[in-house]
Amino acid sequence: MKFPKMKRNQIRSRIAARGGSYSLAVTAIVLAILIAVNILASALPTSVTKYDITSTNLYSVTSSTKVVVNALEKDVTIYWIVQADEEDEVIENLLGKYESLSSHITVTKKNPDVFPTFTSQYTSEDVPNNSLIVECGDKSRYISYNDIYLTDVDYTTYSYVYSFDGEGAITSAIDYVISDELPKVYTLEGHGEEALPSEFQTQIEKENIELASFSLLNTDEIPEDADALLIYAPQSDISEEEATLLEDYLTGGGKLLVIAGPTEDGTLTNLYSVLEAYGVEAADGIVVESDREHYAFQQPYILLPDISSSEITDPLLEENYYAIIPIAQGLTITGDSATALLTTSYDSFSKIAGFQLDTYEKEEDDIDGPFAVAVSVDTGSDGQLIWFSSNYFLEESYNAYSSGANLDLAMNALSSLMGEREAVSIRSKSLSYNYLTISESAAAMLKTWMIGVIPAAFVLYGVFTVIDRRKKRHA
Repeated sequence: MKFPKMKRNQIRSRIAARGGSYSLAVTAIVLAILIAVNILASALPTSVTKYDITSTNLYSVTSSTKVVVNALEKDVTIYWIVQADEEDEVIENLLGKYESLSSHITVTKKNPDVFPTFTSQYTSEDVPNNSLIVECGDKSRYISYNDIYLTDVDYTTYSYVYSFDGEGAITSAIDYVISDELPKVYTLEGHGEEALPSEFQTQIEKENIELASFSLLNTDEIPEDADALLIYAPQSDISEEEATLLEDYLTGGGKLLVIAGPTEDGTLTNLYSVLEAYGVEAADGIVVESDREHYAFQQPYILLPDISSSEITDPLLEENYYAIIPIAQGLTITGDSATALLTTSYDSFSKIAGFQLDTYEKEEDDIDGPFAVAVSVDTGSDGQLIWFSSNYFLEESYNAYSSGANLDLAMNALSSLMGEREAVSIRSKSLSYNYLTISESAAAMLKTWMIGVIPAAFVLYGVFTVIDRRKKRHA
């Protein structure tokens, strides 16, 4: 029995139908795979699904944060105070990083429109959108949005500089709420000491170091709970008895940070005698530089000293920062227990006239350099003394001129005295953009190439390709 032959059109129709069904099935499978992949990706932590390519690592966390968070043994809740659809993208990403690092961290959104009185149990301040509250047990810390996005003044350009300090603020808050005891620093008073600069004090508090004051005038001992002592910019000298107490404290393993330089009345003899006990002598007067490479702003008394390598100064050296040290006392090291951190050039000298100087030229009685203007001293029994011989280098303007290097230097010194703590020294991340500046001639050349030469080259290539194909077709 013979079957009739199918017409050619029928065969083609069947083949097309089968091909269409196959394509539809493949499309459905691919769509299903894509949906599954998207669902899986949405469930993954942001640390896996996002990669930070910003120059300042804005969307990443530092190793210090990872050490603190990975060591958590207590549950920490971060309350994110934010209205619906007003979430800050950078803060959201950062909080996701913290949650992905530890199962002990939980981020909970609190809409102030829904919970209007929630923040009142933590702070009496007005709470801006995208602020945070970090809580562990009965301890908490409020982080304002204004403490996350910082605005500073760049005195070199008289413009505003913006930075993001979310990681530093959150890690510091976590370290605070989980710590049963915090290190304590006592500041000496009773000698006309200046108040700590606001940025310095804020940074100390951010690094969870408690501050308290004491006077040696009404006590004959250093507070027992002092992890370190701080003497900041005294205007008058201490007594011989106070100097002896400080020497005994250091010999017994104490930690002391001194920020003290020349005053209008001259050298603080008794205070500097503490240094002399360890082979560091102070020269009278104010250090002046005659090497233009070693002073700033055309003022020979605003020093740009050479930085020696140490655990205190290496972070500045690695990032190519300069310390700016104004109105400093010259120090000469004669013993083996002291190490210079900052040193003036061989062309420097100390003006005996001090604050009454009327010329920057070297005179007969002036003392030849070079000098140390910051030293670290091993006082024995694990004791340590760090001394900066300028009252002014932490003032806001000089710190700004140094791009924050002066403050970093002081905090590195304090951290060295307190011992290594992982929650400290997380710098804020710059939000400023660096623009490429080119000359007018270079700009004109780029325009010519981008608008004229390159497009014309593509057009000519296309024309020649078409002509070549036509030739081959008619060959």
